[in-house]
Amino acid sequence: MRWWVAVAWIEELFRQGEKKVDELEVYLFSGTSVSADLKQRRVSLCSSSVESGLCIRTIHKGRIGSSSTNDPLQWEACLDAAIAGGRLATPQVWNGLPDPAALPKTDFAWDPGLVVDPATAQEMLNGMLEGATKYPDATVTSGGASVGTGQITLANSHGVHYTARQSDLSLSLEMISGQSTGYEFDHVCSKAMADPVHVGEQAAFLAFRSAGGKDIPSGEYDIVLSPMAFADLLSGIFIPALSGRNVLQGRSKLAGKIGEAVASPGLSLFDDPHRSNAAGSTWFDAEGTPTQRIDFIKDGVLSGFAYDLKTAYRAGVQSTGSAVRGGFAGLPAIGHHNLIVDGKRDAVFDEPAIYVHSVVGAHTANPLSGDFSVEMSNPFQVRDGELTEPVRGAMLTGNFFDLLHNVAALGKESRAVGSYILPPVRINKARVIGK
Repeated sequence: MRWWVAVAWIEELFRQGEKKVDELEVYLFSGTSVSADLKQRRVSLCSSSVESGLCIRTIHKGRIGSSSTNDPLQWEACLDAAIAGGRLATPQVWNGLPDPAALPKTDFAWDPGLVVDPATAQEMLNGMLEGATKYPDATVTSGGASVGTGQITLANSHGVHYTARQSDLSLSLEMISGQSTGYEFDHVCSKAMADPVHVGEQAAFLAFRSAGGKDIPSGEYDIVLSPMAFADLLSGIFIPALSGRNVLQGRSKLAGKIGEAVASPGLSLFDDPHRSNAAGSTWFDAEGTPTQRIDFIKDGVLSGFAYDLKTAYRAGVQSTGSAVRGGFAGLPAIGHHNLIVDGKRDAVFDEPAIYVHSVVGAHTANPLSGDFSVEMSNPFQVRDGELTEPVRGAMLTGNFFDLLHNVAALGKESRAVGSYILPPVRINKARVIGK
């Protein structure tokens, strides 16, 4: 008897679908969440939700169809829509959905003691507001906290049945001092890892210390990119070049460069989907392929690309377990789980530089050429290991692929920024447009 016999409608879904198509895949999500929003120092809105969703993929003679619904009990209409969509799809090379594997049952990103209720969200808000008082000249403008838990079930007609539980807390706070603003956030999978007081302190510090910024002349400067700023540039420019789909379609500047130096020898970049207490950790990807560590760059040298099933079959290679979904309604696409920058660690603030907390406009960069021009947000002069005078109205510009060759040092401490785990990065001779 199959695993899903306890859920009668799923059993019936597979029974009906297997009569009409070669393969089926079911992705089922259920979860609860509570969020609270701040307007200045008061809660302006508190909401809770109970969410469920179903996505069905069908494959027949190389034609892939899909459909989704937020009411899993409407699975019959969802299945019919997926099959109908598949009839219109263009056939492609397809070698089958994954077979079952003996995977561990542990949940990486799960806090069994997390209580999803308004009191938990209020506790996070109170912590941020407490931290914000460290700089009384800065005023809270907005912020929020959310807490949630959920469960994913992935199954296919080959007998795959994987489940994973997940929990998450998200915090953010924005503050202002005069004409200067400061923003900080955190996203963790366990309440014990959350530090709302630090989020409040950092937002207040950035707003307060950024006031009265001074112009700097245009020129080449050594810069220190915070993990947030580095993540923005990586995600907008470099990460798309690691997609096997872009490589296959000739849209990656890294195509054909396996074995070549693409970054400083002190830099490595890899996806570690089995990292403890990391939000993206998982034993299986969004298509049921077992996950593995993927080394994209080792000591500055390009080592490989990321593939999902569809792209791997087209390219004649194996999936790297890199399929992700942007929610239950999203189809699998190439992505990563926990993208980590690592290498030899050193002090990055000992020598003079410009510190860049975040950037604005990374989405306008050209991922094919690597050219970018972004506004530096909350930049500071660095002297004697400290952030000193704030900088006003400056832009960072150049070619990101070239900048990676100029990475001089990686900071000693890393932090999570979404699905990235990064240290601050010191880069020599970056072009800054000032006044």
